[in-house]
Amino acid sequence: MNRAILLLAVLVGACAEDASAQTWAWAVPEGQPPPFVPEDNAMSAAKVELGRHLFYDPRLSANGSQSCSSCHEQARGFADAETTPEGSTGDRVPRNSMGLTNVAYRSSFGWANPALVRLEEHALVPLFGEFPVELGVTGVEDAVLERLAADPAYVAMFDDAFSGRVDIPAVVSALAAFQRTLLSYDSPYDRWVAGDDSALSPAAQRGFALFFSERAECYHCHGGFDFTNATRTADAAGVPAFHNTGLYDVDGQGSYPPPNVGLVEFTGRNADRGRFRVPTLRNVAVSAPYMHDGSLATLDDVVRHYVRAGTERDSGDGAGNPFKDPLIRPLDLDDADLADLVAFLEALTDESFLHDPRLADPWG
Repeated sequence: MNRAILLLAVLVGACAEDASAQTWAWAVPEGQPPPFVPEDNAMSAAKVELGRHLFYDPRLSANGSQSCSSCHEQARGFADAETTPEGSTGDRVPRNSMGLTNVAYRSSFGWANPALVRLEEHALVPLFGEFPVELGVTGVEDAVLERLAADPAYVAMFDDAFSGRVDIPAVVSALAAFQRTLLSYDSPYDRWVAGDDSALSPAAQRGFALFFSERAECYHCHGGFDFTNATRTADAAGVPAFHNTGLYDVDGQGSYPPPNVGLVEFTGRNADRGRFRVPTLRNVAVSAPYMHDGSLATLDDVVRHYVRAGTERDSGDGAGNPFKDPLIRPLDLDDADLADLVAFLEALTDESFLHDPRLADPWG
């Protein structure tokens, strides 16, 4: 594919910043649109720094045992290595921790909730969710806020960011502002796109060609600059996108095992059974295990799932799921093709992002 055409495909939708984002210097490639920022939570350095401290602080959980970073580790693209994580009180969270790479660009949040369309709203789920409990703040909000207000470092940071206001809206606004800075654009793939012909191995280049071809068709759901079709930018609202990929069919009628039944949980529509959001593939190689329930252990497992067009299990064969997306069909790819696709996915790893001190734990 011509490099100029590739750049047009990757940067499609480039636009000017909106008024709420103009004062913030976004670390994005030239010509790429900045993320959406709500008018009531404009970016500021003070807000971002406060959010970074809160993100890594276990005092934000009711029992002081976990922080946001407990399930979102920088070295793993802000995902974790668990099939499904455990909350601060021992509750098992039924869905895999999604990586937060470029989370500012998501058009919806969580695996299958179309109502969560702002990071500020999504922060309330781990803070206040009760089924399961994650950080467990429900009913002890005042005690958690008193902990923060008793720390002189926080007193100064809340003063800088919110004129001294220490409350839940300030906490979630700061967390969202910090997460909007989790931007990753320095992978070998990005350097190759920018003109460094040596950045991608021959295998990764073959994998790239397959990824964007009609043989593999990966780009239909994992396209654009962020390798997902669930993208929102400063001037393009985007549409929450959910797909059934044939991971399960436990009853021969398209059902997924509860409690992870997919978008149908919110819509009640039978056709939405097994439909989940498409994650970005940036830093995907470090964020195993995969899928909404962590049921596929390796990238090779994931690629083979799509080659077969579904996963066969004792509980049923997802390849026959009647609600599977029509784009999920058997692919004529051999083991060498699969290895090339994995090599390309590995080339989306941004080591500078995974070790950027500006995004790291400020508490030491």
